[in-house]
Amino acid sequence: MLKTHIDKAKVFVTARFKSEGSVLRETVQAEGLGFETRCELTSNEPADKVAKVVRNAENGCYVMQTILKPTPVERQFTLNGEAFDPEAFVSKK
Repeated sequence: MLKTHIDKAKVFVTARFKSEGSVLRETVQAEGLGFETRCELTSNEPADKVAKVVRNAENGCYVMQTILKPTPVERQFTLNGEAFDPEAFVSKK
């Protein structure tokens, strides 16, 4: 572990999302527009030691890394115990 004393830490996160379309017409689309983070630290430690803590915190955060690096998603569906592909039943418009 890093032996760096942080007196106070506040983290602020703003997430922006939007959705458009209609659930009934099956045109709904959700989208993430972006994230902003602000980290306010108070410490008497040298800045280079605090920087190591910040880098390790971000590099070790599953959520941050999932957002920063595209992550594959494997999806599977079953209906009444059988494999099911919802895309095979797309409504004709």
